[in-house]
Amino acid sequence: MPRLVVVSNRVAVPDLTGNRAAGGLAVALREAFEAYRGLWFGWSGKVAVHPSVEPRIVDKGQVQYALMDLTSLDRQEYYNGFANRALWPIMHYRIGLSEFSRADYQGYLRVNRTFANALAQLIRPDDLVWVHDYHLIPLAAELRAAGITNLIGYFHHIPWPAPEVLGALPGSRELLRAIMDYDLVGVHTERDADNLRRGLTHDLGAVYHKSDVLEVDGQRTRIKGFPIGIDVGEFQRLAGRSQSNRIIKQTMDGLGSRKLIIGVDRLDYSKGIPERMEAFERFLGTNPDQRGRVTYLQIAPTSRSEVPEYATLGRVVNETLGRINGTLGEPGWVPIHYVTSTYQRSVLAGLYRLAAVGLITPMRDGMNLVAKEYVAAQDPADPGVLILSKFAGAAQQLKTALIVNPNDKIEVAEAIREALRMSQEERVSRWESMMSVLRAQDVSWWAATFLKELTSSKTKTAARRSVSLAK
Repeated sequence: MPRLVVVSNRVAVPDLTGNRAAGGLAVALREAFEAYRGLWFGWSGKVAVHPSVEPRIVDKGQVQYALMDLTSLDRQEYYNGFANRALWPIMHYRIGLSEFSRADYQGYLRVNRTFANALAQLIRPDDLVWVHDYHLIPLAAELRAAGITNLIGYFHHIPWPAPEVLGALPGSRELLRAIMDYDLVGVHTERDADNLRRGLTHDLGAVYHKSDVLEVDGQRTRIKGFPIGIDVGEFQRLAGRSQSNRIIKQTMDGLGSRKLIIGVDRLDYSKGIPERMEAFERFLGTNPDQRGRVTYLQIAPTSRSEVPEYATLGRVVNETLGRINGTLGEPGWVPIHYVTSTYQRSVLAGLYRLAAVGLITPMRDGMNLVAKEYVAAQDPADPGVLILSKFAGAAQQLKTALIVNPNDKIEVAEAIREALRMSQEERVSRWESMMSVLRAQDVSWWAATFLKELTSSKTKTAARRSVSLAK
């Protein structure tokens, strides 16, 4: 049986007790590694004086972890620079926030080349290689240059923008050309897949062989939507057992008879947190009878603090929070509780279950697993209501959520009122519809479907090997 080689920016190594990280990618790939023996390769998270030439190997039974250190310059140019100050905002349609630097772009390419050269020494002839996310778009091209002819798939975890948006980024044509070195490219939604296909045809002159297969200069790549899922059963169990947790008990005691609205996001401008707070402010302004009867809890762990745009966002959120609480708060009641701590999944599951409303309104999001986790955590007999941005990939699947435009504060405020007034019968009906989707396309389905599709690409790889041998 072939080995699965996963490549991602960061590697989630289990701790000494065997516990795995709770991050989205770590949870999603757990299923894939249960079906294959594997190797997980990527950045260790450490910064060293000298770059790694060979990875440090950590053996954890069925999975080996290959860890590469970066230099401070690598981290600045590759990670903070091109990946998160140029690519991330462009991919989320924030052209005005994208800052391109030729030095950062060269650093991005350099780290991808360093990773590829180190990884090429570890790859066996029959390995399946699965690369993840925007940090590593050029990796397949670098692996091909190093002589690797294996099947290589890529999954893009964030939105893929329209061609006219991506085209604003210098170097975008080179990134599109690098995409063609993958046998299979996965995105979350058909909208993202269509954007990528249009970019390839418009900028590279790609031609269609099938509805999802494009060719450029003799290279063929399949581009498909694979909406990532969650472990539904596990999340339901976590939510069901959460009542005994100290934080959940304290939250229940603090709420009393008030209803809870919850938002959980990494602190990022793509999540629309200030806009969401202002929509809640609008709701309280137009529904004064709800003051003191509802509390909005926003959990937003900070990230990428070295990137200036994130520091600016933190100030904007705090100023918005202070103004709303100062203007609308009353003795014994604070409209918005804002927390930047990181909580375990078991705690989040319990908080989701407590919440009458899940307020998930990103300005743009590839999928948004919080929306799916909120639905899975609900009490089947008395579920809460999901309010979901139409610009989140999850909106393509969770069609019985209350779908809103996050730019329209009035629309979001009206959705909050509708959610709080919704009958139990309607809430149960909407929840059951969403749960059927979550169960049908869970994380196991996602991993298995992608890898099955990748292994079906053997004809292309055989041709590539023949060309390589001929040389």
